[in-house]
Amino acid sequence: MATTLSTADEVGTRNKGAHLGVALLVIATAQLMVVLDATIVTVAQPHIQTALGFSGSSLEWVTNAYALAFGGLLLLGGRAGDLLGRRRMFVTGLLLFSAASLAGGLATSQAWLLAARAVQGAGGAIVAPTALALIATTFPEGPPRSRAMGVYASMSGVGGAVGLIAGGLLVTYASWRWVMFVNVPIGIAAALAALAVLPAAARRAGRFDLSGAITGTGGLFALVYGLSNGATSPDGTSHWGDSNVVAALAAGTVLLAAFAVIEARSRHALLPVRLLRSRDRLGANLIMLAAGAALFGVFFFVNYFAQEVWGYSPLKTGVSFLPLTVALLVASFTAAALVQRTGARPLLIAGGAASAGGMYWLSRVTEHGTFAGGLLGPSLVLGIGLGLMLVPLQLVAMDHVAEADSGMAASLLNVGRQVGGSVGLAVLGTVAWTVVANTARAQAAAAARAASTMSAAASQVAYRHALAAGFDRAFLVAAVIAVLILPVAILMIRARRTDLVGSAAPAE
Repeated sequence: MATTLSTADEVGTRNKGAHLGVALLVIATAQLMVVLDATIVTVAQPHIQTALGFSGSSLEWVTNAYALAFGGLLLLGGRAGDLLGRRRMFVTGLLLFSAASLAGGLATSQAWLLAARAVQGAGGAIVAPTALALIATTFPEGPPRSRAMGVYASMSGVGGAVGLIAGGLLVTYASWRWVMFVNVPIGIAAALAALAVLPAAARRAGRFDLSGAITGTGGLFALVYGLSNGATSPDGTSHWGDSNVVAALAAGTVLLAAFAVIEARSRHALLPVRLLRSRDRLGANLIMLAAGAALFGVFFFVNYFAQEVWGYSPLKTGVSFLPLTVALLVASFTAAALVQRTGARPLLIAGGAASAGGMYWLSRVTEHGTFAGGLLGPSLVLGIGLGLMLVPLQLVAMDHVAEADSGMAASLLNVGRQVGGSVGLAVLGTVAWTVVANTARAQAAAAARAASTMSAAASQVAYRHALAAGFDRAFLVAAVIAVLILPVAILMIRARRTDLVGSAAPAE
């Protein structure tokens, strides 16, 4: 009888492990789909502009519509999962995302496409926090959860690079519409699989904090809008003084201040104040702000640098991100194993230092550089740095969170990444395009003083030099932002190894 029971237990353990493996595959696939959609459309934008007649200024809304809805609705999406059931909302978010992707691929007008992109963002705002919360509540503490966090972190980190590669392939060999259509079968398959393998949860007692939802969502919308539109444009024009930008940033500040007051007093707070009382959790979210700025910034400016300065095709540009992608994947899985032995703080310090070093190295790239001599090394160092940070950040952010609040804790981390990315692009864009414009004007003035007229070829060379100068300065500022991770990690992160891995023994 003992032998029979042992065999049954062994089979049950194997089945549970296989079940968790499929569950992780479903969650990781959904997270990858949501994250890569922020960049996959970037490669296709010139084709979208031609097909639907977007102007240069209105084309940016193909990206901003998604970013605004995604960033603005994250808190609401996380709380919906906590109250209505995470599997239910995860599947709902996936189906909403898939339907919007189908609609976007069929778009025949600008308004149609922009509406579809906004609905995609809403679906992503439901999927992203519930995915992380499902990992925290489905996988047991210790090595299983650490490994699952490693997979989730790698998908979150490499999604941007995968989007550029996938976008380049689809645009080159199919059509811009397929950057939308590709989500449909993946999203539907993930939704069906989620119903089969993810644990169901009953609705929880409680109600939505309507006033908190309005002020919090509105505040995030306004903040992301202001930051997205405030940055200096490629022609050197600053938009920080534009009335729309000033009004949006002011409204965002007022609404978020009102949100803080409401949440401190509400019995059914959208964002329970207790989640912010942990110094570790607050530190993790501050670090994610800086990491988000670095991650979004490098994807945008390296992509622009490769195409505009070095003349890479969209597909070649996407492929050039492979070293960073591989380094980030390897570092994420390494961090998932190491965190069980070292705790979070050493990995965050090492990751922050490596990220700062990689950004500084990128700032030395010139218009005369090559991929092997100028981009490969910094990409590897930056990928390692970011990969070392993502897993410990998620473990610290979800540490000692009540099961009922796990969706909201996951939302906070996603908000940190999204707002950090918006801040990063706004600040780095302003720095980069200001330097580009100033350098171009200085070159034109020098030519005027010499009483000479630059040929078309010479003008192009001068413009590439101006772009390189501007982007190098942006990478230098990004390095400074990454350096700020170090004091936060040293002073605020106190979570012990045993806090993050429970009583389970470290994996061998």
